[in-house]
Amino acid sequence: MDFKESTFMYAIGGIVVLFVIAQSLFFLIRAWKQAKKIGISTETLKATVTQSALFSVAPAISIVATVLTLSGALGIVLPWIRLTVIGAISYEVPAAESAMEALGYSGGLSTEITSPLGFSTAAWVMTLGSIMPLVIVPFALKKIQKSIGKAVDKNTAWADTMSAAAFIGLISAFISRAIVGRGDVAVLGDGAGILSVSALVISMAVMLLFMQIEKKKEIKWLQSLAMPLSMFIAMGAVMLLANILPADIAWLEWRG
Repeated sequence: MDFKESTFMYAIGGIVVLFVIAQSLFFLIRAWKQAKKIGISTETLKATVTQSALFSVAPAISIVATVLTLSGALGIVLPWIRLTVIGAISYEVPAAESAMEALGYSGGLSTEITSPLGFSTAAWVMTLGSIMPLVIVPFALKKIQKSIGKAVDKNTAWADTMSAAAFIGLISAFISRAIVGRGDVAVLGDGAGILSVSALVISMAVMLLFMQIEKKKEIKWLQSLAMPLSMFIAMGAVMLLANILPADIAWLEWRG
């Protein structure tokens, strides 16, 4: 059996997943009880849980895509473990590629790691880089929150400005990735090109359409579903374009 997908590796993965699920349920139950104590209605709580669950669907798809991207080189279990705890495609893929390049794997993630040394090196690089947030949050978050709180108390409009800036920065990162982001040269369709820009434009157009429908027809449930639905529709449209357009056009990348 391949050591990357051995029974031992699957056992570790199972333990990690069970721990994450148990932790999530623990905080969910405590938060629900606390919300009831302070007078929040059951209807509001159910709506909040539903909305949160719906918004977690789209990020979950990107996580699955990252697992599949890494599985060719590292097997399915290690990426599964890594992304169950903490991680994203913007970090995990470059970290694994850097480790592989340092060990002489020139084919990038399309090359399967066959040695325990290469596997463990990639695992350590991917893991150590994600530890810092877990260290910073317990020791520095309280001080950061106090500093932000003082700034907000002095100028209440500053809170809205910071929130808007953070959101705009996040969206800008995704937009720039679709337009000028450089992908893995060994993975066709991973860089910025016709398909990435098509996904961006279609998702934005569908999102604007849903917003107009929700506003004019007063369909409240559409507000929660608009973002994940626009992402799913854009993904489906891009898959269709990849099959109906000529290959030299569909897979054209100017940053791949």
